[in-house]
This record gives sequence, C-alpha cells and structure tokens, in this order.
Amino acid sequence: MNPDTIGVDLGGSHLRVALVDCTGTIGHDVRLETPKDGWRAVLTALSDGITDVAAAGRADGIAIGAVGVGVAALVDDDGVARYAPNLHGLIDVPLRSELASSVGLPVAVDNDANVAARGELAHGAARGARHALVLTLGTGIGGGIILDGHVYRGAHGFAAEVGHWQFDPHGRMCACGEPGHWEAWASGTALGAMARDAVERGDAPSVLARAGGDAHAVTGLHVGEAATEGAPDALAILGEYADYVALGFAGLTDTLDTEIIVVSGGLVELGDVLLGPVRDRFHAHLEGARHRPPVPIVAAALGEHAGVIGAAVLARDVLA
Repeated sequence: MNPDTIGVDLGGSHLRVALVDCTGTIGHDVRLETPKDGWRAVLTALSDGITDVAAAGRADGIAIGAVGVGVAALVDDDGVARYAPNLHGLIDVPLRSELASSVGLPVAVDNDANVAARGELAHGAARGARHALVLTLGTGIGGGIILDGHVYRGAHGFAAEVGHWQFDPHGRMCACGEPGHWEAWASGTALGAMARDAVERGDAPSVLARAGGDAHAVTGLHVGEAATEGAPDALAILGEYADYVALGFAGLTDTLDTEIIVVSGGLVELGDVLLGPVRDRFHAHLEGARHRPPVPIVAAALGEHAGVIGAAVLARDVLA
C-alpha cells in the first residue's frame, strides 16, 4: 500500500497542514496563523504542524512517506523560496532542506498555484486533461500551467506568474509596483477598484448600499452580493470585469492551446453570475473560436482544499 503524504499550504495569513491519502482524502488537519516575525518563526510553525499531523497519523497506524509544501513564493528547483512578497522575510530561504532536516522526512516545495494545479489535475476538475490552465482569481491572480499532463515550471521553476503579464504599460498599478499587469485588471482587488470608481461616478447605488453607504469600504464582495441578487449596476461592473478576465484567458489559450480552464479563488463562489459572462467574452476574444474545439471554463472542484491536496500530490513525486 502506498504511504500517505502530508500537504502544507503556506500563505501570508494562514498555514494548513494535513494528512492526505492516495485518493485525495484529507485526514488529520492543523490550521494556524502564519507567524509575522521572520522566516525562522514560520519554519518552526511549519515543523511543529507537520510533526503533530505525522504523530497523529502514526498513532492510527498510518505510514507517512513525504511532505509537500505549497508556498506563495517564487520557488526554484532546489526548493529555495527566492521571493515571497506576502511572507515577511521569506527571501532566499532554503525551505526544502531546512524542513527536511527538522521533520526527518523527504520534503518537496513549489509555488502554491502550481501545487493547486497538481491537486486539480490529480483529484479535481482538470482530472484526465493533458493541457490545462488552473487560474486563481483572488487578491491577486495565481496560475498553474499543465502541459502534456505535467505542471510546467519553466527553466528556473518560476513559470506561470500569469498575473504579472503586462496588459497595458500605462495602465493601473499592480501591487508588485509595475503598471498595467493583468492582475491589476482582473483580480478580486481590481474588481473592488472598479466598483469604487463606479460609486464615485454615482453609477453603483446598490453596491454602495451593501457597503453601508461608505464608498471607501466598497469591495468586490459587495459587487458579487448585489450581482447575485440581480442588481443592474452590479451586473454592469461584473460584466466589465469579466471582459478583462476573458481577455487574459483568451491570450493564454491562444499561446498554449489549452483544452480546459479551471478557475479557483473566492470569486468562483459567484458561479455562473461571473463565469457566464466570462465564457461569452472569452469566445469573442479567442482567435478563430468558431473553428476550433470548445474550451470549457469550469469552477475548480477542490475549493479551499486544493492547496493541501496538491501539496500532498507533490510529495508523492518524491516517492515515485
């Protein structure tokens, strides 16, 4: 019998450690706040969480084979977290070797979006696909590219930073400090910015009402709530936003000839209120759309579990 593996989802706010079997079923599970006082504290929290989960599994007679970690960072082929803008101090940290030494198990580390793509490929909406995109619409935009049945990492492990594809060099400023990145137009943060602009023009009364009348408090969540209830002003904002999402989807599909696009992140909870107009506009932007096989755009299947499940899938590669 194949041993179970441990998946770790390390984000800027929270970290999660879970035991996952070969079917993608989650067993023992620990969730903690991510320490804010340096990478040594993060490493200690990770080590403690992994040790606790492994001990609980072994107490149930479960063999633990390896640990996989998904982290919101640029991760090279040696498991070094080179750059993590939302994890204080996690710069050029040899995460794989440090964790392996600490927990006494083989460890694999990759970018969190790549890890989520592995999860959807093995156990989710991309299962059976050979060429797919797994894209996360959240605070930013995360990307995982599946080529010929494998997650593509590029020459140095940094591939699929699709949110930082520059759409317009004179456009909105991205959180990374560069202008006009796709993330600045098509992330959840961008949707909130669009909504505040509409409120300032007086074009979004229903959205403003859901923010308690405070224009500065308006977020993409308020747009989603109002759009789900059918408010025309919110649907108009969501339609404009969907066009920017679809432009990116079409450009990536024109480049990679993907067979399916799997969308994850908090905005996917809007369902077809968002994905419907994205699909329509995607078809309008895709080159030769009428003359090529359809490319389904579907919601991710694993939801908030994609990170730990995908990390556990990553760990299986260590044992292969």
